[in-house]
Amino acid sequence: MHASSPADVDLALVGGGGAASLVLAALDRHGVSGLRVAVVDPVRKRGQDRTWAFWGTPGDDLDPLLSASWSHVDVVTAAGRRVLSLDPLRYAMLRSAPVYDRAAEAERRLDAVRIGAPAGELRDDGHRVTVCDPEGRVLVRAAWVLDSRPRPPSRPGRTSWLQHFRGWWLAADRPTFDPDRAVLMDFRTPQPRRGVSFGYVLPVDDRFALVEYTEFGPALLDDAGYDAALRGYAALTGLDLTALRVREVENGVIPMTDGPFVARPSPRVVRLGTAGGATRPSTGFTFSAMLRQADQVARALAAGRPPVPAPAYPGRHRWMDAVALRALDRGHVDGVGFFDRLFDRNPPERVLRFLDGATTPAEDLAVMRSSPLLPMTGAVFGDAAGRLRARLRRDHGVFHEQVRATRR
Repeated sequence: MHASSPADVDLALVGGGGAASLVLAALDRHGVSGLRVAVVDPVRKRGQDRTWAFWGTPGDDLDPLLSASWSHVDVVTAAGRRVLSLDPLRYAMLRSAPVYDRAAEAERRLDAVRIGAPAGELRDDGHRVTVCDPEGRVLVRAAWVLDSRPRPPSRPGRTSWLQHFRGWWLAADRPTFDPDRAVLMDFRTPQPRRGVSFGYVLPVDDRFALVEYTEFGPALLDDAGYDAALRGYAALTGLDLTALRVREVENGVIPMTDGPFVARPSPRVVRLGTAGGATRPSTGFTFSAMLRQADQVARALAAGRPPVPAPAYPGRHRWMDAVALRALDRGHVDGVGFFDRLFDRNPPERVLRFLDGATTPAEDLAVMRSSPLLPMTGAVFGDAAGRLRARLRRDHGVFHEQVRATRR
């Protein structure tokens, strides 16, 4: 409901999607009490509007919410099928409805104020943050604001791609899918001229599965293009679409860029989700980092500390992502060969932890050694040159601004 007058709270969540839902659940899970909380969003999220797939250790707090999980996954290329054992991890599918339901229950337990209006400007004076609507009217004042609204990076990246996809939830009248086996990446799809594509299959049971087509690249497809790609991938897997029903359709676009996302734009405003750097630039994976951010925020508040999570990924991983994106974008490495080699020359568990930003420096070196060294070296030098040019442009601009200031 709308607050009758501007509320004054300890914590305001601006945006009520996945990142905010995970924070609310984490606050409840960690027993945070006595905290005045507000949620600012014109829409209360409900239902199955998205699906998250991620890996982690079985037995955690999310297990009761999962639609399915797998201890083995397939990576497929034209050369053959590789079956990967993920032990001690598992690959898991989480649909949005139970996440939103858990968040709504946490919101009730926390006695949070729900402000059903869009947020506009955030005015941070260093002591409190005033959240306004787009017309400038005050909605709430808070000691801290967690802002998960989508926004572009603070400057364009040297490489800017998109992870874009369409998935069909397919239902069958007879056993059709293998519920014990998920296809993580199937690279037999026709590859775009610039980028990489793959399909995957995530079965909930033997009669219901998500079949999806994904591209990494600089340009989107139109509706006809996604549908054609999905029909083609279904044919590759031997699925007879005439015997299946499309129960739901999922679409998505996720940024893959080395452009920087500012996680703390002012003293008491913290950005979460993609806006806070949770999306891995080289893969588009986001959920695990959002989950870490939510847990760190809740732990900090429970201990009386500022709700500021650690950077989503180590700096060395962001650099490696920039290099990998550059190499893929410039055609220095073949996208299918890059990912195939990654899984071929590393234990699956190491690859998955690397993609989550959870590997040690020694493991990172092992992953780097498994990549095509010569082309990647060229990308390293290209990335360094790009950084140097950007720094020179900034310094040049600062110098001329100082000169103009002395002449005023």
